[in-house]
Amino acid sequence: MNNEKLEQPEVEPLPRDITGWRWALASTAILASCFLYALDITVVAAIQPIIVAEYDAVDQLAWLSVAVLLSSTATNMVWGRLYTQFNSKWLYLFNVFLFEVGSAICGAAPNMEVMIAGRAICGVSGAGLYVGVMSLIAVTTTIAERPLYISGTGVTWGLGIVLGPVVGGAFSESAVGWRWSFYINLFIGAVFAPAWLFLLPSNDPRPGVSYKQRIAEMDYAGTVLSMGALTTFILAINWGGATYPWVSGRVIGLFVTSSVLFVLLGIQQVTILILFGTTASSGAAAFIPIYFVPLFFQFTRNDGAFDAGARLLPLIVLMIAAILYTMGGLLTVAGGALMYPVDQDTSHARIYGYTILIGVGVGMYLQTSFSVTQAVVDPENVPPAVGFITVAQFLGITVALAIANTVLPNMSREEIQAAIEGAAGGFVQALSPDLRTQVVGAIVAAIGKTYVLVIAAGSLVTVLSLVMKREKLFMTAGVVAA
Repeated sequence: MNNEKLEQPEVEPLPRDITGWRWALASTAILASCFLYALDITVVAAIQPIIVAEYDAVDQLAWLSVAVLLSSTATNMVWGRLYTQFNSKWLYLFNVFLFEVGSAICGAAPNMEVMIAGRAICGVSGAGLYVGVMSLIAVTTTIAERPLYISGTGVTWGLGIVLGPVVGGAFSESAVGWRWSFYINLFIGAVFAPAWLFLLPSNDPRPGVSYKQRIAEMDYAGTVLSMGALTTFILAINWGGATYPWVSGRVIGLFVTSSVLFVLLGIQQVTILILFGTTASSGAAAFIPIYFVPLFFQFTRNDGAFDAGARLLPLIVLMIAAILYTMGGLLTVAGGALMYPVDQDTSHARIYGYTILIGVGVGMYLQTSFSVTQAVVDPENVPPAVGFITVAQFLGITVALAIANTVLPNMSREEIQAAIEGAAGGFVQALSPDLRTQVVGAIVAAIGKTYVLVIAAGSLVTVLSLVMKREKLFMTAGVVAA
């Protein structure tokens, strides 16, 4: 019998000074803000017709979703850099406050312009919340713990996405009205405010470094490039064919400008580009059905806002699932291809089945890039890397919804635009049977075209998965300290 001692795994010390119930409350509060942001993103999915009808602004329908997503996408990398320079707790709390201000503005908005401004504020601050959640997890957990908490963000994000349309629909059909779809954020924030203020660990990433030096070291070039590229591209998509002709100098100029800026941005941010592409595709594939399945049921089944939102449950419950890129991409392609030809006579069961395919497929890779990114970069680079990947996710969502919302009015006549505006007020049901069939058929055909984006996104994920490196991650952490 030899006397050699078995090599003991190295104990990894906890990077935080709170444990037990205090850490349980703090981590729950962190994940709750992820839920809050996700809820806000999809809360308008089932109440879009009600809002545009109240403000008489059907031509601005796309901006209900695009405003929050564009502002989120354009500022994600900014927040990523800020979290590497400044105290993560107080930067995170600033975003919580700003998010609540934006929610209050949306709830009290007297017109569509103020509503869009409020949505943009929620987008900017929501991006700061989301990057903050990932940054706080990175600085307060061990390598061994981290996948569990990142999975928690996926679950809470998925729950928020699921409940957003349902909550919006429920409030719109209640006595308090649709405005409480936004006011509810204030109450959720009030519940978790004590934990955010008193339990979150404070972390200064650069102790001893002056604020002047921190500000000087910000990535201003990347900020300008990302914001410029995204803003010009989304404006071009939204204005093309609706506000200005596609061949107008203004639209062409925006496309050219965005193309040049995207090339420069890609050169400057050359790392983890494959993860960027797969994450962007996951966002595109996920949010087309989230926004257009409720609209489909409102027109073809005369659903109220609550019922239309509830019909997303088969899609999104299964979106909180596994982590396989290739299989996920193939399932997404299959689901998108099956949703493309649906019409007003397609059964509920078939639509549920098709959206389940998309949900399972997207769920296999929706949050995976965040785990992989944190495993392959140095700890000090986690916030900007997370910001970069978050840009990808919201870029996919923003571009997909901008294109899809452009397809709908550009493929429809004035009567169909009136139908979109009047969906909540029974406009479509008031038409004669023959005219109603024609109008609904045209709208459903336009909605079907949006699933080309889902097919394209799933195809891109499948192709990119073939060139990914195969390796096991999170295997070198050792034992977590008690």
